[in-house]
Amino acid sequence: MKITYTGRQVELTPAQVKKIEVQFAKLSKLLDGKEQQEAHVTLSLERGRHTAEVTTHYHDHPLVGIATEANMFASLHAAMKKLETQAIKVKGKWRESKRGSGAKAAALPPAAAVAEDLDDASRRVFRVDHTLGRKPMTVDEAVIEMDRSRDYLVYRDANTGGLSVLLRRRDGHFDLVES
Repeated sequence: MKITYTGRQVELTPAQVKKIEVQFAKLSKLLDGKEQQEAHVTLSLERGRHTAEVTTHYHDHPLVGIATEANMFASLHAAMKKLETQAIKVKGKWRESKRGSGAKAAALPPAAAVAEDLDDASRRVFRVDHTLGRKPMTVDEAVIEMDRSRDYLVYRDANTGGLSVLLRRRDGHFDLVES
């Protein structure tokens, strides 16, 4: 693995270079080690905080690990850990995409066989009728009627006589759909 070092307001010692190379040897095994890998390591010191930034690419995905610690070795170790977790995640996704669709399709039974297995009891649709005893409402009454557990309310509008849907958005505000 080809490693480029940059030290900003920091002189790289041979011990740091050796530690980086040992950790990249482990990472190189994880990244299959078949292709020529390039990595860029930037070490900096700012107000007593040591920052390590490690960047490399794996299957056209940039892997970046940035860590700030009180000690340079600790920040370097934390950045490499972040890089390792990203590499494991990308490697898993890459393997699934290479293997995925054929194995999943073969494991699924054909749709006709699934339909035959279903009995009449499992095909029934159960409907709950909440319209009994409901009177037409205004928008203000519908907002009051909606409690915190429901995200929507279908009601008959008292002003227009049409069917309306009141939706609760994720930010807490409401949307009104009128028909």
